[in-house]
Amino acid sequence: MSGTSILSVHKSPAKANGPTNLSPTPAPAPIYRRRVAFTTPQNYAERLTHLLQLNGAEPIWCPTVVVEPTPGTKASIRSFLLSSPNQGGNYASPLEDFSAIAFTSRTGISAFAESLAELENPPLSPVGEDFTVTGIGKDAELLTEGFLAMLCENPKSRTRVLVPPKATPASMVESLGIGHGRRILCPVPLVLGINEPPVIPDFLRDLAAKDWIPVRVSAYVTRWAGPKSAEVLLRQERLDAIVFTSTGEVEGMLKSCRTLGFNDWETVREKWPGLVVAAHGPVTALGAERLGVAVDVVSSRYDSFEGIVEALLL
Repeated sequence: MSGTSILSVHKSPAKANGPTNLSPTPAPAPIYRRRVAFTTPQNYAERLTHLLQLNGAEPIWCPTVVVEPTPGTKASIRSFLLSSPNQGGNYASPLEDFSAIAFTSRTGISAFAESLAELENPPLSPVGEDFTVTGIGKDAELLTEGFLAMLCENPKSRTRVLVPPKATPASMVESLGIGHGRRILCPVPLVLGINEPPVIPDFLRDLAAKDWIPVRVSAYVTRWAGPKSAEVLLRQERLDAIVFTSTGEVEGMLKSCRTLGFNDWETVREKWPGLVVAAHGPVTALGAERLGVAVDVVSSRYDSFEGIVEALLL
């Protein structure tokens, strides 16, 4: 049915016996009435649910990782923001020693913004070296004027927002260019209960290779959702597709499946022989393949979830 139109016939109200009007009725989307599972954490679930429903799919949310700030991660961020006396006796924030902040996730931006909102004054003074704030894809929409105003007393003159052309950490590194020994703060997740995917370690290594000095701060926790997190998925009698948006989600799902009696991914797929596995972007696809999960569909536009839904429609 994809790519075709069904013609419906309507009689003209003016002339009952006159010519008929042929009006095209769009064909249903290929995922219409299809059951599509996805494993994103809660902060992304609402948007992906909405996009799937817009195309007539039946979304099944089965989160396999939990993403959240903790008192410990909040304290870690604050340690870079709170002012203290410097050698000259003046008060300055440790952030003044940095030239940039690199956000690799929406959650990192949100966690950082929450800590900024608790301060009496912005951590960056109105005068100083240019300061770069960079984010990926639609995440960068959170780097608003309000965010920058909490960061710096004179954001229009001192700060700039950098959004790389591709929504990947590698593209961010290329867009930042040579660091010339400057420090860059990297608010990234503290991963618990699953192995840390190579994305962030690779990102930090790539920054160092470009002569940046990356400083890692645990801005939030990404943890396994627990042994029963795949239970909702495995209860499904019929499942047409599953969407992964990170390698951590894949590992969390596999770990839960093993505790529920499914030793490997092939055993899981036997429940639904026609299952389509979709990955949001090549980084997630590569991570899934490394974990033994064959991927059928990869979104080529991965700056937003529209890309993975479009890939399912092809």
